[in-house]
Amino acid sequence: MSTAEEPDAIFVGGPRDGTPFHSDEAALVELEIGGMIHRYIRTTAHRGSHLVYNYDGEVDPTGAQSGAETR
Repeated sequence: MSTAEEPDAIFVGGPRDGTPFHSDEAALVELEIGGMIHRYIRTTAHRGSHLVYNYDGEVDPTGAQSGAETR
């Protein structure tokens, strides 16, 4: 595998903590996991050669909030 093909970023925190991935230098990464959208935000920090994306929490794609009744 060449350097260009190796993951350039890593998720920190949340359900994908420690998972390396290809960032394409996105400012925000959203993943659907278990019916919820999990957000990771790019930082200026690095772990080794990986750019760090910190966990920012989860949101319900239907707009409902935890503990609130969905119409």
